[in-house]
Parts: sequence; C-alpha cells; structure tokens
Amino acid sequence: MRDIRFVAEHRGGLLTKENHRLLMRWAIDCSEHVLPLVDYQIDVRLLNALNTAKNWEAGNASVGQAMKASLAAHAAALEIADPVYISIARAIGHTVATAHMADHSMGGAIYELKAIKLACKSIEEERQWQNERLKSLLPDDVVKLVLETRIIKEKGLKDLRS
Repeated sequence: MRDIRFVAEHRGGLLTKENHRLLMRWAIDCSEHVLPLVDYQIDVRLLNALNTAKNWEAGNASVGQAMKASLAAHAAALEIADPVYISIARAIGHTVATAHMADHSMGGAIYELKAIKLACKSIEEERQWQNERLKSLLPDDVVKLVLETRIIKEKGLKDLRS
C-alpha cells in the first residue's frame, strides 16, 4: 500500500499537483546530475524519457506517455553492460514514472546514488546535493516525507551501504 501522502489529490491522496510536479523536477535534476558519468552517447530512449518527464512536468505529456517512456528506459537498462550506465538508465526510468506515482522520484534518486557509488564517487556528497536540491524546491513537510521514506528504502539496498 502506498503512503497516501505520495498519492495525488485527484486520486484521493494528499499530494498537491504542484508538489507532484516539483518531485518530478527533483527527480529530473537527480538523473541529469549523473549523465556526465557516461562518456559515450546516451541511448535515445533515455533522452526521450527525460524529455517526456520534462513535458509531463510542464503539463504537456500524459501519464500514459510517461509510463511508456519509463518502460523504454528500463528496457534500455537491460541492454547495457556498464553497471554505472545501467543505474543511470534505471534512475531515468523511475524519474519519468514519477508522473504515475510521486514516490518513484525516490527510485530515481536512489539509483542515481548507486551510479555514483559504482563510479567510485562520494555517495554522501551526492546525497547532500540531492537533499539541498530537494529543500530548494519543496515545502518542509514534503521534504521531511521524502527524506524519511528514502532512508527506509535505502536500508534494504546493500549496494548503498558504505
């Protein structure tokens, strides 16, 4: 069962449309922040997924379009050999899926952290960057919800433990 605080108001939840869009913005920023870790051409499906996420945020794409783009990004991840790039593809897949359910934004952020760790960069510095970006975008109650929920989700991921 999803936390009702992540469910959009129009679906009977507590999340405003504006905060849902801002969670998408945060997830997009997180995914784009790790793109420089890939030093070769980014798969067009991943670029399309990011574009779709941006279009959804602006009100110019449907949830259905976002879900198709998410599936395409996850399909791209299955065809990639580089573990950093796989994590980036998964981050992008979750990012665009934020249109469907806002808590997918954390999946994008968590896979971004995994890409950072696989690239032998500082997870703590990246998590701090993510948190600061989140705080610059969203109200305190949503920030608190995201940070508390992300801690719970990360506990089950041995890949992110130091």
